[in-house]
Amino acid sequence: MHESPSDDAPLLVSRRAVDIFVALVLLIIALVIGTESVSLGHGWMEGVGPAAGFFPFGISVLLGGASLINLINAVRNRDAESQEDFVTLTGLSRIMFVLLPLAAYIAATQFIGIYVASAIFIAGFMIAFGHNGILKSLLVGTAVPLVLFFMFERWFLVPLPKGPLEALLGY
Repeated sequence: MHESPSDDAPLLVSRRAVDIFVALVLLIIALVIGTESVSLGHGWMEGVGPAAGFFPFGISVLLGGASLINLINAVRNRDAESQEDFVTLTGLSRIMFVLLPLAAYIAATQFIGIYVASAIFIAGFMIAFGHNGILKSLLVGTAVPLVLFFMFERWFLVPLPKGPLEALLGY
């Protein structure tokens, strides 16, 4: 049987390191959006209104400013709380237990369609996390995508990615 790591597993990364990393990533995103907004035109055009890059430029300035403040605070912050674990090995294993099936679900939608992939995903999570019985999980896992199919495909007329099963049924 596979043993999961204990709660006192070693530190993988500190809160401070993650704060600095996220602030830098968001600052870079703000710079890219700001640069593109300037190339689109970020001013106010008389008689017309805002140029195409007006609102994205404003958002990039706000995002960049907030990221810069967070970066400065994270770099200056050396207290004990900032050195605490952001995630331990135990926490990371729990995250991966959700993230890996989610990645498989997203990939599966390209091949078997969103409805069949959703049925498998819902039923699998009900069994794995909810500890529900197989029959209940299969019923709910089938019913939810069916309701969503009729809601999106028939009532709202919004086509979602379909796979071979839907093609076999004529959709």
